[in-house]
Amino acid sequence: MAGGVKGLDKLMKKYNSLSSSVTGPGLERAVGASIKMVQGEAKLLCPVNDGELRQSIKTAVELQEDKVIGTAYTNKKHGPFVEFGTGPVGEVEHAGISPAVTPTYSQSPWWIHESQIDKKTAEKYHWFSIDTAQGRFYQTSGQAAQPFMYPALKNNEDRETRNISNYLKKEIRKAAKP
Repeated sequence: MAGGVKGLDKLMKKYNSLSSSVTGPGLERAVGASIKMVQGEAKLLCPVNDGELRQSIKTAVELQEDKVIGTAYTNKKHGPFVEFGTGPVGEVEHAGISPAVTPTYSQSPWWIHESQIDKKTAEKYHWFSIDTAQGRFYQTSGQAAQPFMYPALKNNEDRETRNISNYLKKEIRKAAKP
């Protein structure tokens, strides 16, 4: 082949093979395994009353164009309130939350009707209460942050990076073999 690069076809074939293997199911498995580590630690760090929040921590892995995205999440509405805290108490006591998040905290206490919380939980927090014709109301100024998702991600960051890096190195070595 005059003027061409010797072995270019073979090199391009290997490059294409590497490209498809790196963005394929193997990378999805590597990201999946990494996000499972985050899920496991989030479950360990999650504060527990009845276990509902802990059991709701799930994972998902999806391929979007040329990226593989792993997500650990909870679909419970109260999850963010536990993670970031609430009210003036949460604003003062929110160590450990993501520095990329800046919650806005309500500054006024609020009332919770007895139908929205069980008595045992309300008494655990020693909230002020009043009894009315509509039932008992508990007053709260919020709760301290009890981060579990962000610390789980940060605590596993090096392991996640190492796992995915090892996977990529392995795929590159496979593709580079003659």
